[in-house]
Amino acid sequence: MKIILEENERLDEVNDKLRLIQKTDGLTFGTDALLLAAFVAKKAKRALEIGGGSGIVSLLLATRERCSYIDCLEVQETYAALIERNVHLNGLDGRVNAVCADARAFPLRADTGSYDAVFSNPPYMTVDSGAACDSDTKEIARHEHFGGIADFAATASRALKYGGAFYAVFLPERLADLISACRASNLEPKRLCFVSARSELPPSMVLLEARRGGKPGLFVTPTLILKKDGLDTEEMSYILEHGKFPAPYERRTPCRTLRT
Repeated sequence: MKIILEENERLDEVNDKLRLIQKTDGLTFGTDALLLAAFVAKKAKRALEIGGGSGIVSLLLATRERCSYIDCLEVQETYAALIERNVHLNGLDGRVNAVCADARAFPLRADTGSYDAVFSNPPYMTVDSGAACDSDTKEIARHEHFGGIADFAATASRALKYGGAFYAVFLPERLADLISACRASNLEPKRLCFVSARSELPPSMVLLEARRGGKPGLFVTPTLILKKDGLDTEEMSYILEHGKFPAPYERRTPCRTLRT
């Protein structure tokens, strides 16, 4: 298949042997997206991604057959078109569908309450926080110009079936905002994982699973440490190999050995 790259684009082979066209002047595939895809715990027939970017999280979940069908929502037209190209490039036509729309106006009435799972790697920063980015695409990806976490949670709640799951990766310093947004939209936090680059460092990420209409009861997993002595930890190696979190991060019962 002949691949034509546009200006400021590059082609990479990433996890699961996926080929990914990325914008060099935008945000590229990182650990947050990789962990979000692995954190989606249960299989879903119909799923929605809010803020797809290049489409990598949806591509990973479709390739791993964790989701049978995914609508990948992206507000920027250039990135919605990029998602379509990456879907076709990896032979996932009919499995992942790019939707160019503002999350605050989605889902359409026909799609309300029709998704089993929603996942999102949303903009981390409020509009008035942090330094301005050197490109409009990065600025929109990093800052909440097209809706904040409360808007994303509200969209997830409207889209989900009762009992459906919402998964998000966010900043630890904004965890209160994330939990408040979920509860305001009838999404009850059920599983929480802090992520730290090394054991001596504070968490740099947090992953949350919430359930629409769920009962109170939050399972806080062990902190996921990514590196030890410059190498991937056993837990991170497991995630890279299996595309999911090991057992102690998916259930309440303590488990000393990693599941194979």
